[in-house]
Amino acid sequence: MSNEPDLKPYYDAIIVGARCAGAATAMLLAKAGLRVLAVDRQAYGSDTLSTHALMRPAVMQLARWNLLASLIEAGAPVIETTTFHYGEQQVPVAIRPEPGLPGLIAPRRTELDRVLVDAARGAGATILHDTLVSDLSFDARGRVRGVVLADAAGHRRTIGAGHVVGADGLGSRVARLVDAPVLAQGLAQVAHVFGYAPMPARLSGYHWYFAKHVSGGLIPTNDGLACIVVSIPACRFDATFRADLIGSRRQALELLAPGLGDYATTYEVGRLKAFKGAPGQLRQAYGPGWLLVGDAGFFRDPLTSHGISDALRDAEGAATAIISGHAGALRQFQDERDSLALPLLAATDAIAAFDWSLEELPLRHKRFSEAMKAEVEVLKGRSGRDLFDQLGGRRLVSRHVEEFCHAS
Repeated sequence: MSNEPDLKPYYDAIIVGARCAGAATAMLLAKAGLRVLAVDRQAYGSDTLSTHALMRPAVMQLARWNLLASLIEAGAPVIETTTFHYGEQQVPVAIRPEPGLPGLIAPRRTELDRVLVDAARGAGATILHDTLVSDLSFDARGRVRGVVLADAAGHRRTIGAGHVVGADGLGSRVARLVDAPVLAQGLAQVAHVFGYAPMPARLSGYHWYFAKHVSGGLIPTNDGLACIVVSIPACRFDATFRADLIGSRRQALELLAPGLGDYATTYEVGRLKAFKGAPGQLRQAYGPGWLLVGDAGFFRDPLTSHGISDALRDAEGAATAIISGHAGALRQFQDERDSLALPLLAATDAIAAFDWSLEELPLRHKRFSEAMKAEVEVLKGRSGRDLFDQLGGRRLVSRHVEEFCHAS
């Protein structure tokens, strides 16, 4: 491998994907004393499409892991207000601060993913970038036993693992290779166009805009920039956006907030990027020797800006299940995940359907907020547990997990 450190022939867990879900999983497992390898096909610190907007569940977890301060110090502005624009009606909402939680943040992925990778490395995980997992290895019973690594030069190497965790996104190779069943499928599909411009001086906080068949967001992020997003039903993308991405985006933003389209187009930083969307889906979370986290396990439309919260929540759930090692731990992980994910998927799908009136839409946002409040309560419960101390420290955890891996 081109950037290969001294790799071991076997790890307690191999994580496929080292962005927010994969790096968080690797960090938590390594902190518990497990031997962890995480592999990502992209370069360290590379960018990826994102709204960047973190909701309270994600910020809570980053604070609990002592990573929130690093992200704020790296330039992610603290978000103290969220404003919903339903046509001409504005509904400002103050973000309630809590001890250690001054507000929300929307870090660039170049910062968020890097901070999580560095934390995983600091905890003892080995992280490989610019390396592809080309295949999985299976035993005679069909249990996943490791991965096959391949670099740009075509060098291949098989590494064994007690568990392989797929954190490789919506199009997950791990999910495909293990034939992970889809448990629930959304109906709505939304296209999103992302761009950046300097944050307008007259605005602060998150701004979410809604009109008939179109929505948008203005999200303050690093370097004094704002991520400015336009979202439309995917069925309209080819007809109205593909031929003139810049002009169509400007027109949509002008409809949502007069002046914003001209501003975003005039002061645009970098190139526009588009995501044509995909229906939400919830896959089986685990099987013999494998687990799924992040978009690989649960994807709902970015319209509700909850993907990073989902990723961090399920990374911790998966890590806890692996560390605990008892027979029902993986089932408990999936049950808890599904109890939170299914209401979030349904509420997101209702918003992403774009079949609402501006009078009705606030009720749909309220349903999403209620689903998120239930999630926050679960995360508050987690904050009171110290699983690593209960398991007796580094040496006991490693032996405990080895026994669990070989027995399951």
